[in-house]
Amino acid sequence: MRPNGPSRKTSPPTGMIDGMPTIPLRVLNRTLLQRQLLAERTTRSPLEVIRHLVAVQGQEPNWPYVGLWTRVAGFRHDDLAALLRERRVVRATMLRRTIHLAAPEDYRWLWPSVRPVVRAALRTARYAEQIAGLDPDEIGETADKLLAGRTLSRKELGRLLAEHYPGRHAGRLAEVAETVLSLVHAPAAGAWGGWSTRTGIQVTRLADWAGTTVHERPMLETMIERYLAAFGPAGVMDIQAWSGVTRLRDVVDGMRPRLRVLRAEDGRELFDLPDAALADPDLPAPVRFLPAFDNAVLGYRDRTRVIAEEDGRRFAEIASAGVPLFLVDGFAAGTWWLRRRTLLAVPFRPLPSAAEQAVEEEARRLLPFVFPGEEEATVAFAEEGSLPLNRLQIMMGRD
Repeated sequence: MRPNGPSRKTSPPTGMIDGMPTIPLRVLNRTLLQRQLLAERTTRSPLEVIRHLVAVQGQEPNWPYVGLWTRVAGFRHDDLAALLRERRVVRATMLRRTIHLAAPEDYRWLWPSVRPVVRAALRTARYAEQIAGLDPDEIGETADKLLAGRTLSRKELGRLLAEHYPGRHAGRLAEVAETVLSLVHAPAAGAWGGWSTRTGIQVTRLADWAGTTVHERPMLETMIERYLAAFGPAGVMDIQAWSGVTRLRDVVDGMRPRLRVLRAEDGRELFDLPDAALADPDLPAPVRFLPAFDNAVLGYRDRTRVIAEEDGRRFAEIASAGVPLFLVDGFAAGTWWLRRRTLLAVPFRPLPSAAEQAVEEEARRLLPFVFPGEEEATVAFAEEGSLPLNRLQIMMGRD
């Protein structure tokens, strides 16, 4: 299934490398904007958009709301909150071993596909001492029984597990359970109102929460097809960067007969769905404000289709893509932050006056969403270098 996948291809590539059509960078950029629903706000429902994107990163509660606001016409906070309350979207550990939001029917196949990556965390120093000599699966079975038919906070679950495994760190035991089992979070964990990771998160079993269970086997081909529908054309390393799953070359090679094979201008091999549309390089690209950790950026190993390499290096080592960005003409042109009642736009370099005006207009449209009820909220520009790029030093909405 490829919900809301791209339609018949248009705008063919303009060159050839080793007998394969090449795609100019600008075509890759415009195609990303179209498939990520950033070229024009969509009238699709938020649930349809989440399904199209496969999963939306959301370990810090407010960011998925911003990501949907920038894609969905007329999006309101309660549109997502209701999906969580009504159990039509679940919040859990998924791609890249991080918290994402997804429809339960997609989480069913995503979890077994990424489970080996999630489970690999148990080999790190964080867990080595605390679970030495213990079987993680046995911890999971114990947690599964403790959680049957109820929802517990991580702290409560850890305390109960520690009664079964005396002398072990309760918090680590709860984390092991969440690594081994398909546990989802209660809706409050994903409610609007937090720019940083929440504490006191409650967890429960997928079977109890959504009345369904995960598939027994990984569905890597499904994962790749769904990725390409929303992120393609892309290379194997891009798919691996998005999913966190490694050694996908053989899987993609097995799918090669039913995929379209292209080349980037630098010679990288790219794959796409055979009926997928390639965008017109002259497609207009409005200013867009992306949340931190948006998959339009994190969805690739080579991110030059959305952010120049020199700009990505400004914060890559200290914040990865975990900074909110704004796009001008389709490419990242700066970061943005919230300070008190001010939305600060920080361009990477001086903007032409027309572009600065467009950024300010879009920022003013965003203001009432990120500062609900704050009539005195305003927009300002700051010079690059005037703010620290380390996200931990800039608390959203605070000094």
